[in-house]
Amino acid sequence: MIDVRGLTMRYGRTVAVDGLTFSVRPGLVTGFLGPNGAGKSTTMRAVLGLEVPAGGEALVDGRSYASLRRPMRTMGALLDAGAVHGGRTARDHLRCLARSNGIGAGRVDEVLGQVGLTDVAGRRIGGFSLGMKQRLGIAAALLGDPAVLMFDEPLNGLDPEGIRWIRDLLRALAAEGRTVLLSSHLMNELALTADHVVVIGRGKLIADTAIGELAGRFRRDVLVRAADPERLAGVLRAHGATVTPEEAPPGPPARDPSVRGLSVRGLDAEVIGELALGAGVALRELTPRGASLEEAFMELTEDSVEYGAHTGTEQGR
Repeated sequence: MIDVRGLTMRYGRTVAVDGLTFSVRPGLVTGFLGPNGAGKSTTMRAVLGLEVPAGGEALVDGRSYASLRRPMRTMGALLDAGAVHGGRTARDHLRCLARSNGIGAGRVDEVLGQVGLTDVAGRRIGGFSLGMKQRLGIAAALLGDPAVLMFDEPLNGLDPEGIRWIRDLLRALAAEGRTVLLSSHLMNELALTADHVVVIGRGKLIADTAIGELAGRFRRDVLVRAADPERLAGVLRAHGATVTPEEAPPGPPARDPSVRGLSVRGLDAEVIGELALGAGVALRELTPRGASLEEAFMELTEDSVEYGAHTGTEQGR
């Protein structure tokens, strides 16, 4: 596990991380979310012992990373894909890391194959694209076959095939019982990859929950399609609901008016079903619609955004 306990990081008078506590459990992909400047990268650096906390601690399997004799066998990490010696070949870079942690040379070729870099293993890293450097960084993280893995924005520079590959890789690693912490701003990908999310803002914990539960906190409406939508809309409005006709779906105009549907706010699906039954209106669809992960994230962190952009009209005022 990764355990962050009361972690506080200060730079002069600036508090970057403020009493942060959370755990990353095995068998799950945990998404680590927060606006720019929230303290995500600082927290990850503290886990790796690259930053000295002003208070609290960050532990890997109950120990500090710096105390591990061969740390790559316990935890693999990718924080900055560009932090490599450009004059070395990919194979030599991994061989140096392997030797420093008592890892056999044969493992180097295994991870190169795992990340798809076998054909360029003899090329100098300075000529690699960002996506290739990301793959090399992931290979380095996997080198010691660790039980704990941590990645900071590993999807940057990857093409669609590469993004799908790392999504499948992370889920497979978690399925093996490993602990996986993933920081990314690509909300759609996190929604497909992560099982759990930790959200921070201005260095403080905002949410620590299952990913489905997070989006469910921000229910938007209930989509209703009925045989007699106008009649049902009247009944629902009489019971305090806000009812808005949905836009017609693309394609040729439908003869059946129920295809358009109703967006209902203020009543849950169970009550809507009971009211429709009492009114003798047949329902063809009744779907509660929660917020997407991105929408939930934006609502959770709206007071924690450090750099807020404005429209051109607003800037001129």
